[in-house]
Amino acid sequence: MHSELIPLWGWILFYALVLLMLAIDLKAFGRKGQHEVSIGEALRMTCVWIAVSLLFCVGIYFFYPVEPEQKALEFLSGYLIEKSLSVDNLFVFLMLFTFFGVERKYQHEVLFWGIIGALVLRSFFIFLGAAVVSRFEWVLALFGVFLLYSGAKMFTHDEEAQPDPSRNIFVKIFRKFFPVTNEMHGGDFFIREQLPTAGGKHHSTILKATPLFVALIVIETSDVAFAVDSIPAVFSVTQDPFIVLTSNIFAILGLRALYFALAAIAKYFSYLKYGLGIVLIFVGVKLLLHCNIPFLPHFEFGTGWSLLFIFITITASILLSVVKQRK
Repeated sequence: MHSELIPLWGWILFYALVLLMLAIDLKAFGRKGQHEVSIGEALRMTCVWIAVSLLFCVGIYFFYPVEPEQKALEFLSGYLIEKSLSVDNLFVFLMLFTFFGVERKYQHEVLFWGIIGALVLRSFFIFLGAAVVSRFEWVLALFGVFLLYSGAKMFTHDEEAQPDPSRNIFVKIFRKFFPVTNEMHGGDFFIREQLPTAGGKHHSTILKATPLFVALIVIETSDVAFAVDSIPAVFSVTQDPFIVLTSNIFAILGLRALYFALAAIAKYFSYLKYGLGIVLIFVGVKLLLHCNIPFLPHFEFGTGWSLLFIFITITASILLSVVKQRK
């Protein structure tokens, strides 16, 4: 695999950059519970994240040890796919925060820790996926079939039928072993609650989780479902683990800022899910035609053409949504 040419210090430098940007992001949005994140703040931070991602792409273009131009295109394609799918995820986050009654000024804290967890989970899944694909290339065909299914599901998904987050299996397990309060307690994930003893003179305390922490659990587990779609989609662009990982992580790093920038207007993107469905079907077909499956022709889509198709499809779906809303 090409990423074997990336020295250990290259991986360390990448994760150091990620941690530095997360620290800057947290400071830019203020400390926990300090204030509500304005749309202006979110837009500025979104622009910063996109600029950093593009600068990283430029670094790949000039310094990647093999096929730097090709790898830069692959990074852009993977980044665009993941970023587009992230926008669709905003609907889920918005629904979760509404369900749990999380105030806007505390939402950025939940999203921050959600992204930290997503970084760990995505890194694990991508390294595991790369190891499996390098040994069993036929797994790519399974990815392709799953992406076709996911893309088709975008066209049949009923937006009115929202799942009940309280039925999340991980939430049920957590509630079984850990007490949870019925009310929010500001921006705290845990609180200590006093319990009177039989005599009434002394009090013992019990540690309880708040609904804010339960919301974090649901967001973390929801990201696993998001990763099942997005990671195979990026593998359709490249099987280089370094490119898959960096494009995926740079896209989700800006998700917190993107949420506050677009949450207020995300409901107007009525055709976005159809654009995403087309993209997932396209990358699914791309993978299947790449895998030398019997009875299917072998065809390689150029990375540049794939990037152009994805960009046009997502842009068209957003523009059509805007036109529909204006009418």
